[in-house]
Amino acid sequence: MNNIDHQLAEKWIRPKSRVLDLGCGDGTLLAHLQKTLDVRGYGLEIDEHKINEAIGKGLNIIEQDLNDGLARFANDSFDTVVMARALQAVKAPDQLLIDMLRVAKEGIVTFPNFAYWQNRVYLGIKGIMPMSETLPHEWYNTPNIHLCTFKDFERLCDENNIRILDTVAISNKANQRLSATIANKLVKSLPNLLADVAVYRIAKG
Repeated sequence: MNNIDHQLAEKWIRPKSRVLDLGCGDGTLLAHLQKTLDVRGYGLEIDEHKINEAIGKGLNIIEQDLNDGLARFANDSFDTVVMARALQAVKAPDQLLIDMLRVAKEGIVTFPNFAYWQNRVYLGIKGIMPMSETLPHEWYNTPNIHLCTFKDFERLCDENNIRILDTVAISNKANQRLSATIANKLVKSLPNLLADVAVYRIAKG
């Protein structure tokens, strides 16, 4: 997660709440939340090197593949589950979303928006799968198996009785090239076209 993601998580997560971070990586976000909001929680990660880094930060980390689901956790074990840029890499994203909202009151989900205009141009002109800072892998070695868009995600939520509480569209390129005010207005008006990263706060329907 980048600084914008951290700011949103800080805004949406209550102090001293219970947090589960799925695909927590080296634990940067969870450590930040513990320091700034005094949250209590766990991180799930499969990469052994990243697990060791996270444990070195004093975090509670469980080694687990997200494809195995969240059966180890009881209903309403947490206040918030965070899944940053991992939704597109799991085998059954719809089932994982449902499971997230079984174990927590709310979820925060971020993912790369495949409908971003640069991806469309890249595919249209070059005729090959796009690569970018958000999608840095070749088609044959990418962990991303379920790329989606803002509209795809919102349809999925509607079909599974999931409420969308907040949506933020992030465009790293636009923020670099334009003033923050202009960039935010443009991206907010056409998120599916102009944002390369989608951020959602969700809850049970």
